[in-house]
Amino acid sequence: MKHKFLLSISLMSIFSVGCMGHGHGGGYGKHHNGEYGYGSSTSNSGASGEIVSALEYMYDEERLAKDIYLALYSKYKIRQLYKIATNSETRHIDAVARLARRYGVSTVEQRVGEYRVSKIQTLYDKLYSKGIRSERDALEVGCMVEVTDIDDLNGYMEIAERAGARDALQTFDSLRRGSYNHYWAFDRALKRMGISNGCCSLEREYCHPEYPQQNGRGGGKGRGGW
Repeated sequence: MKHKFLLSISLMSIFSVGCMGHGHGGGYGKHHNGEYGYGSSTSNSGASGEIVSALEYMYDEERLAKDIYLALYSKYKIRQLYKIATNSETRHIDAVARLARRYGVSTVEQRVGEYRVSKIQTLYDKLYSKGIRSERDALEVGCMVEVTDIDDLNGYMEIAERAGARDALQTFDSLRRGSYNHYWAFDRALKRMGISNGCCSLEREYCHPEYPQQNGRGGGKGRGGW
């Protein structure tokens, strides 16, 4: 009888350890906040400081896009500005905020046009000064914002890949695909205005015919982004 009792205790201990260990690997699982994402081993255990910095920066950068588009829309009722700001950029901000919380990054709400990252504040002020001058300038600001986003996301995706942060990589990739779509929306709007070169009427750094498009007319076949 004593032996049977000890055997039962041993089996219960083994079962308990197995249950505790289940679900804590690197697979796709549910986080403590109820959100689903790629395993907690990447998100919650000593995440790269570079990823944290990237999220702090991208949160303000996505806010800048929404803020500047709505500010310019209040002056020039350009459909693309309003549509992108209220649909896509709102989703971008929410996506970065969710990811930031997972990494313990604060996303305290600030007033429109105000940012914690000083570089973003300087950029907003510069873009607003240009965009407010005319409808063409407002659309060109759209090209500039999206190229800046894409350039930054390219770098952050490399950081996420090195860190093995699959959740960050996936989010940044979706943001970048969305920015490709926005770039071409502003390019088309400029061309309809009679600016034959579209975004390429700006400096060379903002001319990117190689960016993929959803309809396949660009430099590659694009996939849908947010």
